[in-house]
Amino acid sequence: MAENTKILSAEDAEKLLRPIDEHIGEIQKKIDALRVDGADKVAELTDELRMAKESKTLTAEQKEKIRRKDEALLAEAKKTEAANKAQVEKLIAEGEAYLKAHYNTEYLDRIKASGAGEREAAATAYSRKVEALKEEHEKSLEALKGKLASASGEEKTTLQKEIKDETYVFKNRMFDAKMVYRKDLQAVKDREHEAFTHQYHLIDLLRKSKFTFAQQRAQSRELSRYSFSWKQFFLRNGLYIVIVAVFIALGFITPAVKHTQLFTATNILNILQQASPRMFLALGVAGLILLTGTDLSIGRMMGMGMVTCTIIMHKGPNTGTVFGKAFDLSGMPLAGRAILALVLTILFCVIFTSIAGFFTARFKMHPFISTMANMLIIFGLVTYATKGVSFGAIENAIPNAVIPKIKGFPTIILWAVAAIVIVWFIWNKTKFGKYLYAVGGNPEAAAVSGISVFAVTLGAFMLAGVLYGFGAWMECNRMIGSGSAAYGQGWDMDAIAACVVGGVSFTGGIGKISGVVVGVLIFTALTYSLTILGIDTNLQFVFEGIIILAAVTLDCLKYVQKK
Repeated sequence: MAENTKILSAEDAEKLLRPIDEHIGEIQKKIDALRVDGADKVAELTDELRMAKESKTLTAEQKEKIRRKDEALLAEAKKTEAANKAQVEKLIAEGEAYLKAHYNTEYLDRIKASGAGEREAAATAYSRKVEALKEEHEKSLEALKGKLASASGEEKTTLQKEIKDETYVFKNRMFDAKMVYRKDLQAVKDREHEAFTHQYHLIDLLRKSKFTFAQQRAQSRELSRYSFSWKQFFLRNGLYIVIVAVFIALGFITPAVKHTQLFTATNILNILQQASPRMFLALGVAGLILLTGTDLSIGRMMGMGMVTCTIIMHKGPNTGTVFGKAFDLSGMPLAGRAILALVLTILFCVIFTSIAGFFTARFKMHPFISTMANMLIIFGLVTYATKGVSFGAIENAIPNAVIPKIKGFPTIILWAVAAIVIVWFIWNKTKFGKYLYAVGGNPEAAAVSGISVFAVTLGAFMLAGVLYGFGAWMECNRMIGSGSAAYGQGWDMDAIAACVVGGVSFTGGIGKISGVVVGVLIFTALTYSLTILGIDTNLQFVFEGIIILAAVTLDCLKYVQKK
């Protein structure tokens, strides 16, 4: 033992852990013996079958021969695994029961008690070091200042420099002492963390990484505790904390000023309803931001989509014309018109996003330029073709069928939820999603590892086009038409801002779908709340600008720290 009986040396800790490791080791040997011809053989043969199936060097006949041989062996191995399953589970339960009874009391609690003693000793040592440094510094300064009082000329200049140097050295020594203290505390923290995780390392061997839900949660909590930092917490969540505080303030201000409650069921449903079409746009551009890109043409694609949908689903003959020609599709079935409007809107959006994606991927053109060109082309074409007129209302029966309200609940929200789930699946459960993060994080490394940067970039733009088209179709149904070339102006900034506030980083390869959803809801709720309060629309842009600036600043700080 060390001087303080609470503090354990490395040798003492090892002695405490040894009997536990030995006991679990004996159980592990029995389990391994039962798994050799069962579970281990099943895993080995399954891998062999997969590799043979994917092999490009084996002939079809060789593959078939391997398949027949391995499947016969696999059937036997599965029988052995099933026969030994009860015995293996019994041994696992025995090992876990032993750990539950002995690990904390005989090892982990002792390590924690030792850690408390080590922290106390480190704090005492740091305090003494600081006092000694201060005392030494004050004596040195007193001596130098005494000499300075009677000095003159060059000697005085030299002494002034020595005083400055002494102060500089003192600050460095104080900083070094603080670093040593922090290092000591981190060593204690690391030791406690290793003691905690060792138990789950033993369970991992027993269970072959198949932890129970409770075991997974316990490890997750420990990892959060171990890696938690207030600085990182405020860098990640500071903006959200401020925004929550703003909404709480608005919740008190609105009843006082407007004599109405802000957070009612009706208002919340209205916010979700308004946010639904915007969700499609934000989900689309999020993939481009993940690739360190952006899209300035979202608003104009919204206008193009609204015009397309309104013309096709228009109530009766169109009053406006396209390139001088009036369209009357009222003879078509309503379902056919709704589907045609959706298909054409998606098609037009995908064509334009593919053009921007091609120039970005093929010629390394910055998306800012390629999408700005798209923005100008789309707006020019649609305005010229339609003379900038609004095309009026669509058939009421179409939105009533596509996004009906069921007992007051707007089902347009369900469309947005479906889009969120699908895009989340694409980002997190498909190869394309993994490639998206890889190319966004480091395109050069992704290319070297065999990923087609061109295909991933073009794919991200095409996916964005599909989502823009769906969003425009949804908005047309929500607004019952009113399509014009000018519709959607400023929506590009709203979608990009929602992604940035939601944590999708312009540095690339960083972002989550949940963050995009939160960002869209924050901006929609803020706009709705300020409108209820009667705040001028122009001032609302100021609030949005401040939020964007704060979000990007925090993102840049995180990036600088990472670098």
